[in-house]
Amino acid sequence: MANLKGIASYCQECGACTVNNQSCSSQQLDDYFVKIVVNEVIKNVYPDLKPQVESESVYPPIPLGVSNHHVHITKETFEKLFGAGKELEHYRDLYQPNEFAAKQMVTIAGPKMRAIQNVRILGPLRKYDQVEVSLTDAIQLGISPPIHNSGDLEGAAPLTLIGPKSSIYLEHCAIIANRHMHMTSHDAQLFGVEDGDFCKVRIGGEKGTVFENVLVRVNDNWKLQLHLDTDDANAANVRCSMHVEFVGKI
Repeated sequence: MANLKGIASYCQECGACTVNNQSCSSQQLDDYFVKIVVNEVIKNVYPDLKPQVESESVYPPIPLGVSNHHVHITKETFEKLFGAGKELEHYRDLYQPNEFAAKQMVTIAGPKMRAIQNVRILGPLRKYDQVEVSLTDAIQLGISPPIHNSGDLEGAAPLTLIGPKSSIYLEHCAIIANRHMHMTSHDAQLFGVEDGDFCKVRIGGEKGTVFENVLVRVNDNWKLQLHLDTDDANAANVRCSMHVEFVGKI
């Protein structure tokens, strides 16, 4: 499988509509016409897609986002760390609509006084406090967080958040987020999956990898994107602004 690269994670170019037009057996001919039909559907659903590299996949490529450690916090926690009446300040938009990286950052410290500085807060503010870290981060902090879906804080590890005005100890806040894929219901229909399903994706390149147990999350307010943490991304030698290939539902 070729490595599918785009100029940015917003790029929708791919090789999904490339069809191998060689002489073939009856079964290959059936597969050929299936690809034609699927590619026509893809062109209607994703009219901006253009072939970039040859790929055998009949599915559109999935933009990749690499997620570094970050913090989601409540208004109450934010004001304790930064001062009463303070507002979360916009730094830059994220790929998903209405989500952004804030200018404010915190230090996170584990129970053994091991810390990571300059951990960015993501907005908007939420109804719960959550710190998402990689396994490498967890080892550095001296904690053992569970691998959970975002928002599931049962058994989450403790951390202390340190801001310019104060600090706060959160007994259950740190998790390693499941590798997951955001998509709309229209995308889900195209890929043949539902919210809560698990699937496989393939990444090409010098350290080509198939990732299993990728959680499917469906919401019509989202855009299609795979989220990997830095450990998974480094293992496959990938960065943002790349695309991955959908293999199938598990």
